[in-house]
Amino acid sequence: MDSLPDLSVIPIYLAVLGALFVPFTMRVGMYRMKSNISLGTGDDRELERRMRAQANFVETVPLAIVLLIVMELLGAAPVWLHSLGGALVIGRIAHYLGLSGLGPAILRPIGMFLTLGTFIVSSIWMLLRMLG
Repeated sequence: MDSLPDLSVIPIYLAVLGALFVPFTMRVGMYRMKSNISLGTGDDRELERRMRAQANFVETVPLAIVLLIVMELLGAAPVWLHSLGGALVIGRIAHYLGLSGLGPAILRPIGMFLTLGTFIVSSIWMLLRMLG
């Protein structure tokens, strides 16, 4: 185990995102139980909204985390990792709140801007690091 690289920053954000996934998923499951809809949406708009808010989290977080882990393994400074990890967490919370209806709708595009910004900045950082 001594040969494993030291990941000291990104596991913090991975833990926070993992913890956020639980209530996002529970909101879907609890609504399914309340509405007696075990599969699909049953044409229920609220269930569809909750499902899409949770699904978008699942669709974006894994690749973002992989990018950040690779950045850390390549020696990115903690300021880069904390900035991008923080932007990802804030972006995912904002997007979830805006899409799920728990917050103002403007949070949805703000959340996507922060999330996609994490993808763009981390990708450019890695390309420059590997090609430079």
